[in-house]
Amino acid sequence: MTTRATSRNPFAALAPVRRRPYLTAAVFAVTLACGIAQLVHPPLYDAMHRDAARIDAGQWYRLLTGMFFQDGWGFGLTSNLVWLAVFGTLAERVFGRARWLVLYFGCGLFGQVMSYLWLNPVGAGNSMCTAGLIGGLAAVVMVASRRYGVVLPVQFRIMAFAVPVLAVADTVVHDNHGLPALLGIGLGFLLLPAPVQVAQQ
Repeated sequence: MTTRATSRNPFAALAPVRRRPYLTAAVFAVTLACGIAQLVHPPLYDAMHRDAARIDAGQWYRLLTGMFFQDGWGFGLTSNLVWLAVFGTLAERVFGRARWLVLYFGCGLFGQVMSYLWLNPVGAGNSMCTAGLIGGLAAVVMVASRRYGVVLPVQFRIMAFAVPVLAVADTVVHDNHGLPALLGIGLGFLLLPAPVQVAQQ
């Protein structure tokens, strides 16, 4: 396979099928709706967020609903939706929808469980889900040259190899985004799209 440099729309070179980000848009819409409902009716957050004491009492649904409500309220909702729009669109284009679901909700649920058990027993947000997508994309960038024949700009490669380092550091300081990102990297390598011949950019 010939290795080609790509400088225009780099991730497009890794996605032979042009996909519209319908899944990202759907999850974005549901998360936005939950966030608006939380802002309009604040007691809803209390009923839905991750809370170790209430989970221990049998309210296991909070591990799922905690991925759609935001402990950062308005600011958290806005920033998390921006990250979802950017990395969700990239990941859906590169991985396709089925793998996107595994990365997003698999890493998100893992992050919720680990937060409940160890890192941060009370909270909510979809940022751990997006951290999984970032990890998956980092895995693709790491092997882009060898597997896909695409030489991405150096800044993308630096950022990709920085993800696992930052994820470990994040976990050491007891934040709950590092572990989902590390799982995303691992799943990203397992779910790598098949090699394709990339057209000249």
